Amino acid sequence: MRAPLHKQTGVVFSITSGNYDELRAPVKEASFDPMTLLLALLLAQTPAAAARDWIQLFNGRNLDGWDVKIAGHDLGDNFGKTFRVEHGLLEVRYDQYATFDDRFGHIFYRQPFSYYIVAVEYRFVGEQVKGAPDWALRNNGIMVHSQSARSMGKDQDFPISIEVQLLGGSGTGERPTANLCTPGTNVVMDGKLFTPHCINSRSKTYHGEQWVRVEALILGDSLIRHIVNGDTVLEYSKPQIGGGAVSHYDPAVKVDGKPLVSGYIALQSESHPTDFRKVEVLNLVGCMDPKSPKYKSYYVRSDPSQCH
Repeated sequence: MRAPLHKQTGVVFSITSGNYDELRAPVKEASFDPMTLLLALLLAQTPAAAARDWIQLFNGRNLDGWDVKIAGHDLGDNFGKTFRVEHGLLEVRYDQYATFDDRFGHIFYRQPFSYYIVAVEYRFVGEQVKGAPDWALRNNGIMVHSQSARSMGKDQDFPISIEVQLLGGSGTGERPTANLCTPGTNVVMDGKLFTPHCINSRSKTYHGEQWVRVEALILGDSLIRHIVNGDTVLEYSKPQIGGGAVSHYDPAVKVDGKPLVSGYIALQSESHPTDFRKVEVLNLVGCMDPKSPKYKSYYVRSDPSQCH
């Protein structure tokens, strides 16, 4: 999405694949309701999940399980092979575009999630396609709690969702990644409804074509946390539908004020070539009965049906 507007500090805990340690950095703490704080405390004390527990959304071979939706095109029309798999990577490419022409695209995983951690390992490569906006240089994103691909309008530019914005450095200056953008949504920060479209994280800047791992911890409609290479860089709560920065949507989908309890995960095509070598999810919903063989200590949301 568009360039973030300003910086925000905040965040007390960190949860990553293998690191659940509490952050002790002297940053400003955000205000959360008691349930959100309880979940954060629980996660901070929970053992790390085994690598085998992570669900690989990208299988390294093809785009099975994913739906493509590009603005101006029908669902499933992967114009110009924008999204493709080469050399074991999920690639976003524009070599068959004469010009970008506002063809903002997204590739959606077909299964929704509610309480989970999504992680990607990405890098920016090559040059931005002609005709693209300047703010989209080395720009991609993980859309979480998103509407489905099927519910998007044909000409809709961005899904109603929470975006974990992925940015690459331009070679000079600071340009953090794992920022927040809010197409058709709002969140709560420091106990107040946050309505600007984007806000910077406190991450480092990653220049060149280096690989970066970004994770997002999503706890239903309570807490969302952004993590870059193991460091928590942004935190907020109460994701909900509202605001602007999205066009040509179905009004029946955009119910302002509706909490975002669950949704889909999508990756973007915003005009700059991007590689993804890993897209994975750790589902935090499951059997919480310690007597069951399907019990996992890291679950935070109970689903008794998974105990059988």
